[in-house]
Amino acid sequence: MAVKLRLRRLGRKKRPIFALVAADARSPRDGRFIEDLGRYRPIDEPAQVTLKEDRILYWLQQGAQPSHTVRNLLSDQGLMLQLHLLRKGKPADEIEQALAEFRARRGEKEGPVKTTAADRRAEALEAERTAAAAEAKRLAEERAAREAELAKQKADAEAEARKKAEEARQEALEAETEQAQSDTPEETADSEAQEAATASAENAVEEVTENEAQEETAEPEAAEAPATEEPAAEEVSSEEAEEPAAEAEDAAAETSADDVADEAPDAAEEQPAAEAETTEEVADTAGEEVAEQTAAAAEEGDPDDAEAEAEDKKAD
Repeated sequence: MAVKLRLRRLGRKKRPIFALVAADARSPRDGRFIEDLGRYRPIDEPAQVTLKEDRILYWLQQGAQPSHTVRNLLSDQGLMLQLHLLRKGKPADEIEQALAEFRARRGEKEGPVKTTAADRRAEALEAERTAAAAEAKRLAEERAAREAELAKQKADAEAEARKKAEEARQEALEAETEQAQSDTPEETADSEAQEAATASAENAVEEVTENEAQEETAEPEAAEAPATEEPAAEEVSSEEAEEPAAEAEDAAAETSADDVADEAPDAAEEQPAAEAETTEEVADTAGEEVAEQTAAAAEEGDPDDAEAEAEDKKAD
């Protein structure tokens, strides 16, 4: 019976585990076997190999033939070298020394142990976290720089606005000073003359108003005074002649007041002049009526009635 060292598949779907067995060469791969000699887990990182070295050496010395994959596994573990030295009759210590040197060279050749998928995922996540932290730091620095630049621009703009406002205020003060200095003595004299004319016009209006008040006060007193004796026709005529003369003097005084008021500005003399003219017209009309009534009464020979009617007209 030919014995063969080969792999027998175990495990579940997509998670294979192989058993190293000594089986009849005529048996199927997953069929009957003679002895279980170890396990091989290829999907682990790194791949895991667990072997019963003494039993494998026994079957090899008995003439069992390994499959191609099993031979590679045994060569990597140094069992084929150990079998070769045993066949040459080397002592045990020399065989162990040769195996140690072989495995050291094999480790140097393979380099560091390969990492697993989980280790690679963890490394990738750590790299992403590091990159994200660096990017966040860069963005924070850029944002801080922008905020500082905006604050600086705002401060510069406020300083410029304050400077412009101060310059505008200074220019306004200089303009006011120049305007005050540019006022000439002639303008000052004109303003004083206008003020004097306005004051004289106001005084004239006050005098006219006082004269009117005195006349209105004198008329009721004259009407209330009793007549002691009847004046003669000649006295009445003289009184009639004196009254127009007094009225003419009052009119002349009013005319002189109007002339003084005319010298004032138009804005100050419009209303007082109108009042003075109205007063003149009323006085002239009243004087003419009184004179006509007095003359008519003198012709009829009743001077008391004429005077009473004249005073009634004046009162009206």
